[in-house]
Amino acid sequence: MKTRITELLGCQYPIIQGGMAWVAEHTLAAAVSNAGGIGLIAGGSAPIDYLREQIRLCKEKTNKPFGVNIMLMSPNAEDLAQLCIDEKVAVVTTGAGNPGKFIPAWKEAGIKVIPVIPSVALAKRMERAGADAVVAEGTESGGHIGENTTMCLVPQVVDALEIPVIAAGGIADGRGIAASFMLGAEGVQIGTRFLASEECQIHPTFKELVVKAKDTDSVVTGRYTGHPCRNIKTKFAKMLANGEKDGSLTPEQFEEVTLGSLRKAVQDGNVEEGSFLCGAIAGMINDIKPCDAIVKELMEQAERLIKN
Repeated sequence: MKTRITELLGCQYPIIQGGMAWVAEHTLAAAVSNAGGIGLIAGGSAPIDYLREQIRLCKEKTNKPFGVNIMLMSPNAEDLAQLCIDEKVAVVTTGAGNPGKFIPAWKEAGIKVIPVIPSVALAKRMERAGADAVVAEGTESGGHIGENTTMCLVPQVVDALEIPVIAAGGIADGRGIAASFMLGAEGVQIGTRFLASEECQIHPTFKELVVKAKDTDSVVTGRYTGHPCRNIKTKFAKMLANGEKDGSLTPEQFEEVTLGSLRKAVQDGNVEEGSFLCGAIAGMINDIKPCDAIVKELMEQAERLIKN
């Protein structure tokens, strides 16, 4: 399946793995790239030396293009932006801010720039700033979310832009890919499905929660802090949601309680204090497979549906 995204990124399939904080490290990124997609390493707020090592380890495991996701709210965003240039990263995706001031240097270095956007207005700004494509991410996604749904957001962004659009949020099988293409997208970004991959290095408890999740097992917390996140519905997540609803947790207390909670989920599998960020589509995921098998299954189903 050839699109402007596969041509832009030099990949076999128009699938980008989500840059999930604490989750997307070199093993997962390399596996997705080797499977024909584009793997991403999450920048987050990790030390630059660690991220440099992750990029170099990924290069040892794949000769295919891969990228780095930069959360622009991170205190070391400027250092990470320069690191991507120094290490000759092929692709940068961005979230939580405007990457405009970094785009000229990235493009001069030959890096493809793909911001993640939750609205048409921001998508237009990114195109004017020189972005090569955008990820239009609906509220169905795991982690930090906007309020517009994927089905509503993607076609409006497609209509507003000349550059290609990548759909994200609620995509876990070939039907989701085919539907995204019908909406005008030319690629998809998938995160939650890759949580249940053999190469994903998260704690086994996290994978088990994803595989066992039902359609009603996600909850959004933190809207009153300005940083809403979609989680698997654990006791901890329900406590946060209830505290937000009844006022027993102030926004400041919420931020204090959740500090470090993603690491506790990913590394420790701590269901009492961990935030297990996950998309609403988890109810469709019932098994753990290698990334290569996941990508092939996704694309075979999508291509069959599109041809029919």
